[in-house]
Amino acid sequence: EPGLLRSVPSSRKRLSERYGPVYTIHLGPQPYVVLCGYHAVKEALVDQAEEFSAPVLHFFFTPPSGIVFTNGEKWKALRRFALQTLRNFGMGKRSLEERIQEEAQCLVQELAQTQATPFDPTFLISCAVSNVICSIVFGDRFDYKDGDFLTLVGLINQIFQLLSSPWAQMYNLFPGPMSYLPGHHNRIFENFEQLRLFVCERVKMHQESFDRHCPRDFIDCFLLRMEQENQDPLSYFHMETLVMTTPNLFFTGTEMVSTTLRYGFLILMKYPQIQAEIDTVIGWHRRPLIEDRMHMPYSDAVIHEIQRISDIVRGFLLPNGTNVIPLLFSVHNDPTQFKDPVMFNPANFLDERGSFQKNDALPAFSAGKRLCLGESLARMELFLFFTTALQLFALKPLDIGNAPRPCEFRAIPR
Repeated sequence: EPGLLRSVPSSRKRLSERYGPVYTIHLGPQPYVVLCGYHAVKEALVDQAEEFSAPVLHFFFTPPSGIVFTNGEKWKALRRFALQTLRNFGMGKRSLEERIQEEAQCLVQELAQTQATPFDPTFLISCAVSNVICSIVFGDRFDYKDGDFLTLVGLINQIFQLLSSPWAQMYNLFPGPMSYLPGHHNRIFENFEQLRLFVCERVKMHQESFDRHCPRDFIDCFLLRMEQENQDPLSYFHMETLVMTTPNLFFTGTEMVSTTLRYGFLILMKYPQIQAEIDTVIGWHRRPLIEDRMHMPYSDAVIHEIQRISDIVRGFLLPNGTNVIPLLFSVHNDPTQFKDPVMFNPANFLDERGSFQKNDALPAFSAGKRLCLGESLARMELFLFFTTALQLFALKPLDIGNAPRPCEFRAIPR
């Protein structure tokens, strides 16, 4: 029977119940308009997408640069370029599917080496997912024990954890006073500087072997565009933008997918029914393919339900005169769109015949103008990583009394 209770932030829920789907709160010195529920968020991010397309976390990135933290014509130009480049290097195509399959095989080999002993998969999953975007940005994957690669993955994980911390939230509300205070928020700037230096070194290596007639990856394509527009004083393509855009791709291409996989593996310890469909459709003697997804409605529904219930993206700030917070978790838990929204239930994405049914009330990759660049890549990764791992392993919780960390489990060969 579907289950898995999860909590909804009670204060925000009570405020929306009392004041309606749109209300104002004051966080520090700033007023914020809060949007709750599917209809309010859709009207803002989709129906009025142009007006609600400003960037996030503005105080940490001044002046704004890269794709995520810019706005206006610069953002549009960088987004068009990034989308076209990602497509040229296989996003949504069979060539990229093969890269994900290769990485999924590396992941299951690492799982096999645990020999069914308890382990925390956080860093291993991050390595596997990061390597996919590495192949696009840097032109090749890294060995999981490569020192530079471990530094990169470690920086990304630490930055995301710090940005999600109360320290970062306080800094975003009170940037002036907090800049004089000690605390973990200062590490965000230190880690971003290390990440910037890492990217600068990789760009320098690319410049030394750059061939304008044969761009190998995203960095080469950006260098080529810089060369083509070097006489244009209004060009948005220069070294500073490249150095900031590259980490943007890693954040959007790594953290959301790896966190969803980690939550998903924990959820599937309680709901392993997906493995029956994997055995029926794929079997044991070949690798999962993206085309299998159309024949696996239950697995597809499970992955979408994992995205809804894990609720990785809670909402974001859109400063443009008035700050607006669209609460994406309130969309994922809207009772007008999902039956028993606090329960884990793949039937939310299945019709009465058991076929997969899309639900627009799952903006897992945001919505409107700020829709995630790598949505199609992320969907490919989630399906192939989940099915490849579950094809070969049963995920089991630890025995009571082992005092496990919350995200530890055992991967037992099937």
